[in-house]
Amino acid sequence: MNILNRSILFALPLSLVLTGCISLGGKPPESLLTLSPDARAPAGAGASAGANQPVIAVQMLDTPAKLDVLRVPVAVSDTELAYLQEAFWVEKPARLFRQLLGETIRARGQAMVVDGDETVTLATVTLQGTLLDMGYIAPESAAIVRFDAVRIDDAGRVTTRRFEARETGVVAEPRAVGDALNRAANTVAGEVADWVAGG
Repeated sequence: MNILNRSILFALPLSLVLTGCISLGGKPPESLLTLSPDARAPAGAGASAGANQPVIAVQMLDTPAKLDVLRVPVAVSDTELAYLQEAFWVEKPARLFRQLLGETIRARGQAMVVDGDETVTLATVTLQGTLLDMGYIAPESAAIVRFDAVRIDDAGRVTTRRFEARETGVVAEPRAVGDALNRAANTVAGEVADWVAGG
């Protein structure tokens, strides 16, 4: 057997092994959900830290296990949880909400925002917290976003506050729930932005 024939024989079983290991999964969703800020900083706009302008670092957010997935949780009852069929986030909710917070604060023009982990040492104010809810409440036909915020200033003073927004009368289908969650998330982000920048 020459070298060429031997390489073909080795290649054939290897290709069969690889096809057995690769799984393309089920049918992909028709679309993915994301959060879109109501207000954005204009292109080319910059910010610099000044005596009266804080430098805010938006840190990674904590979440309960129900939100550490790409699915939209549905509270069926006080003790029962499901996930909305065919509804998938493009990224995990905590990451999407962190990005929304940063852009909302930046668009207000009241602070310089640094949201990279390596720039946290530049901050005069740190914003962190726990995204408790970003999902759907079936008995109320409502979308809810609930966030426990923690503000730490450069003197080490810690302030906490809970923010919550609901959208009611929402049908349990991906587009309607996604739109309602986007509105609720923007409401919360706007309230957090005013709070954290205002001190």
